[in-house]
Amino acid sequence: MRHRPPVPRAVLFDLDGTLADTAPDLAHAVNKMRLDRGMDATPYELLRPMASAGARGLIGVAFGIQPGDAEFEAMRIEFLANYEAQIADQTILFEDIVALLAKIASNNQQWGIVTNKPLRYTDALLPLIGLAHAACSISGDTTPHAKPHPEPLFEAARRLQLAPEQCWYVGDDLRDIQAGKAAGMPTIAAGWGYCGVTEPANWNADFVAGNPREIIELLSDS
Repeated sequence: MRHRPPVPRAVLFDLDGTLADTAPDLAHAVNKMRLDRGMDATPYELLRPMASAGARGLIGVAFGIQPGDAEFEAMRIEFLANYEAQIADQTILFEDIVALLAKIASNNQQWGIVTNKPLRYTDALLPLIGLAHAACSISGDTTPHAKPHPEPLFEAARRLQLAPEQCWYVGDDLRDIQAGKAAGMPTIAAGWGYCGVTEPANWNADFVAGNPREIIELLSDS
């Protein structure tokens, strides 16, 4: 925890690793690629921390291939096809997310989603996990830039007809906090999420929440 953010009029969330535990389905998509090649599955505990990084992170862990490598684009397309085929087989909302969204509604505040997941997959997933009623949903290809660029957060604020500083942004990846700070939004690191390879305490977020209940408490005290 650093300090209490000012009272928001809206709370914006990352999706993968913040609202929804999508890692099991994302890991399945990349491990299917390995199994199809006669390789052993990559251990889930190695894949889970990179789930917020999507195809880039998961293919990197499973195959050691990065964007810019000759094989990457074809593998990315294969990964996404596997994911789309089983997009919500094991995905669930994190514990207390429903209670957090209810608290936001009871405060007469809005909530929305800003994710780097492509629109095609965001739109397919949200109705299946009970999040289709978000006040706004911004995907990685909604604007010309993805996080950590602030433009997706600016677009969310515009759609909510709010100034960026009236919104909190909650995310489980360093890029989320970088995007939020660049947009002038108070930021909350979702310490319950995937968090990549660095500790949320080192991200310079305004607040580090160990679980969604801590955000409920912030909203209750504001």
